[in-house]
Amino acid sequence: MTVTPLGIPRRLLEFTIDGEPVRAPEGSTILDACRTAGKDIPTLCQGDTLRPKNACRVCVVEVEGSRTLVPACSRTAEPGMEVRTDTERARHSRRIVLELLASSVDLSTTPQVAEWIKEYEAKPDRFGPDAARPGEEPKVDNELYVRDYGKCILCYKCVDACGDQWQNTFAISVSGRGFDARIAVEHDAPLTDSACVYCGNCIEVCPTGALSFKSEFDMRAAGTWNESAQTQTTTVCAYCGVGCNLTLHVQDNDIVKVTSPHDNPVTHGNLCIKGRFGYQHVQNRD
Repeated sequence: MTVTPLGIPRRLLEFTIDGEPVRAPEGSTILDACRTAGKDIPTLCQGDTLRPKNACRVCVVEVEGSRTLVPACSRTAEPGMEVRTDTERARHSRRIVLELLASSVDLSTTPQVAEWIKEYEAKPDRFGPDAARPGEEPKVDNELYVRDYGKCILCYKCVDACGDQWQNTFAISVSGRGFDARIAVEHDAPLTDSACVYCGNCIEVCPTGALSFKSEFDMRAAGTWNESAQTQTTTVCAYCGVGCNLTLHVQDNDIVKVTSPHDNPVTHGNLCIKGRFGYQHVQNRD
């Protein structure tokens, strides 16, 4: 029998979203309330296992009485608040942000972004072929995962997952300023010479594919990566007695990557190096 923990009851707040009355538990963000109400608010930097960072600004909405647009991912809902999610002002801001990101960063492996660019009529090409791009080659310095910073939008989710919010390894951080800002390990050394413990939790939270399994990177390069042909099976990691849940992504009878359910009370989406990458022995058919 499954027992669902009730938790501490929270008072319900009443406010409006696009003129419709909604009720949400106290402490909910505007984004939480919008999703509960079936409102589709785009966001790139928000993660369901991390504290909001307010980095991408794609989720901005209008709030009555607020001078500026507010990020829905971090603004806490308040009683009587009047929220408008689809005004021309909000759409214009999202369109500009998407244009700036798509003109300067490779978003080809970012889920849903192509739909948002079409929905908001964003035209990244209007900045011309000389729009600034990092121009970095993917960093392939180990056999487990690849860092392709040409796809990085500096959302800081990987830094937070590696730092005080989950792993507490602090192997990576933001270095440089302005156009030179980038995610890097200490002294920009190879990953193999850093404090990285290869848990892969940074890959789990990366929204753009800037961090990816080496297996996925190689298959994309070969043109064989096909998510529609993949099956997902959730099981229990057998390496130790903690009981972490693993979701195996299988294509053509081979495990191509491993994730973990974010709603699992043991892992919350996080794994260690064995759970994340220790699957090669399963497909050793010699």
